[in-house]
Amino acid sequence: MKTAFLFSGQGSQEEGMGTALADAGYRDIFDEASEVLGFDLLGICRTGTAEELAVTTVSQPAIMAVSLAAAEAARDRGVAAEAAVGHSLGEYAALVYSGMVSRYDGFRLIKARSEAMQRAAENSRGGAMYAVIGLGAEQIEQICEETEGYVLPVNYNSPIQTVIAGEEAAAAAASEKCLAAGARKSVKLSVASAFHSALMQSAADEFIEFARTVKFAAPKITVMSNISGEPLVYEGEDMAARLARHIVSPVRFVSEINRLNAQGYERYIECGPGKVLAGLVRKTLKGVTIMNTEEFLSQTESQQ
Repeated sequence: MKTAFLFSGQGSQEEGMGTALADAGYRDIFDEASEVLGFDLLGICRTGTAEELAVTTVSQPAIMAVSLAAAEAARDRGVAAEAAVGHSLGEYAALVYSGMVSRYDGFRLIKARSEAMQRAAENSRGGAMYAVIGLGAEQIEQICEETEGYVLPVNYNSPIQTVIAGEEAAAAAASEKCLAAGARKSVKLSVASAFHSALMQSAADEFIEFARTVKFAAPKITVMSNISGEPLVYEGEDMAARLARHIVSPVRFVSEINRLNAQGYERYIECGPGKVLAGLVRKTLKGVTIMNTEEFLSQTESQQ
């Protein structure tokens, strides 16, 4: 059975996340992250409030640590992935899992990325994101194009869910237009700015300089690209520039999942806290096996 690992994105954080994995023998991943970050990541995962865990400079490395620990736990139970797809920051966990970058450098990249994004959010001219549910992506694209100001789809999450982002007024106006056009609902997201849009350009400009200090290699398995929605083709390309572009580019998750399905992938396991990506895949594909970390570990434990 061809298996793909799904690596969680920002917003998947939850109180106490990763502590069971750390206690089960994967603490070294959190310790390595803490060494890079300069603070006790596992300690925050254990005792941090929802508000503390939602801070970009905490949530991004924390989700990545949990994701990599979950992938290691799966591997120890005899399951490895032939493809990796991450949602936004999850693409970094995919790069580490595939061997494109070392785990240590992966955490260095996430530290630099989260800090740059946090600063960009604090210094931006304002931005907002809305999850539009129950309206097709093409119709949402048209509405955004016809809305005055800067707003565009940035997360193509499932056939029935697309996230739009942009300037505060433009995003709010597009959200209302989507509702008037028949969207079931449109929910404003609790985020610091309009991620994956041009409002994050200062973060991309800052991040690329650091990313150029990191060594990358060709992936050992298929890695899907959020930017293209296709398998990443690595030919010694400028990965620093690609990752900087990733900060300001839409996440084409639906395209990635449909591409894997067309390639015969039958099992999708979300590695990370929660079950957001597993839920999105369920809304996209039929007739495949889909599990989140908790479901997979519980099932394999009962079989041992």
